[in-house]
Amino acid sequence: MEFMLNLDIKPLPKQISYHDRILLIGSCFTEHIGNTLAELKFPVMQNPHGILFDPASVCKSLLRYIENKKYTQEDLFFLNDVWNSWEHHSRFSHPDAAKSLALMNDATQKAHEFLKSASWIIVTLGSSFSYRLTETGEGKTGEGVANCHRAPGQWFRKHMLAIDETITLLDTIYYKLRRFNPDLNIIFTVSPVRHIRDGVVENNRSKARLIEAVHHMVNKFEGQHYFPAYELVIDVLRDYRFYDIDMVHPNYAATSFVLEKFAETCIDAPSRQLMQEVKKISIARRHKAFHPTIPAHQQFLASHYEKVKGLMEKYPFLDFREEAAYFSGKL
Repeated sequence: MEFMLNLDIKPLPKQISYHDRILLIGSCFTEHIGNTLAELKFPVMQNPHGILFDPASVCKSLLRYIENKKYTQEDLFFLNDVWNSWEHHSRFSHPDAAKSLALMNDATQKAHEFLKSASWIIVTLGSSFSYRLTETGEGKTGEGVANCHRAPGQWFRKHMLAIDETITLLDTIYYKLRRFNPDLNIIFTVSPVRHIRDGVVENNRSKARLIEAVHHMVNKFEGQHYFPAYELVIDVLRDYRFYDIDMVHPNYAATSFVLEKFAETCIDAPSRQLMQEVKKISIARRHKAFHPTIPAHQQFLASHYEKVKGLMEKYPFLDFREEAAYFSGKL
């Protein structure tokens, strides 16, 4: 007897390997994928401007990375005792405008350089809702914002992007990305995180528009793919026991399930095999000994230091400097 639907996910015709540089951009679910890949030593860069939810914010940030256009004082506004940018997460806000700009321009420069040689972009869209400035807000009226920075609600107008609007945004940025780096491949996902504050019906409408727009892109261009993270949680797991207490965010079991499916279908076999070796080192690195000076723990450290050295010699493209320092430094 089957107790869940089977979602047949076709492996990508060309899959990710350890030799590929991967830029991840989009909603908070992007960072579940990005953090896992980073821990497994894939060369990744994720959300250089911070978490982004709607297609307009994602595309605006990608265009910034391509053009490497510098931010100036005119791009900032002062609120809650710090300087902020409507295009950035609050981690870029600072009481000193010059320091805030330095953080923003440094992140953009690094993203520009990374994107030049990236092989993959993983785009996770979270919502079709876009927030735009009204005449009462700080900034250009009608300008879309990526982060509200706890500004007064009357500063914004909420707009649900139509399917055609999202397609136009994605289509335009696709051509610019391909001109900038012809070797880029794109994986689209739609976040399974429910935006319940928009309303249950509105959240479903929002997600449906994203799915339709993304499939239009995937069907139109080669080198663009869809990974069904949304469907794996909503249609395969489809149970509140796979959500955190807020009933909105998928929990550890759910995200682990999605990441397993991602690895099976999007990462090539040699890399998946190497991932298992890297994972063992990562787990050992997190081990906390109750008695760090006893011979058994010293032997544990020495053994893993030798394993790390062996992996570094066999796979020189892997960065195990932190782990090597940890295991050798504790001996």
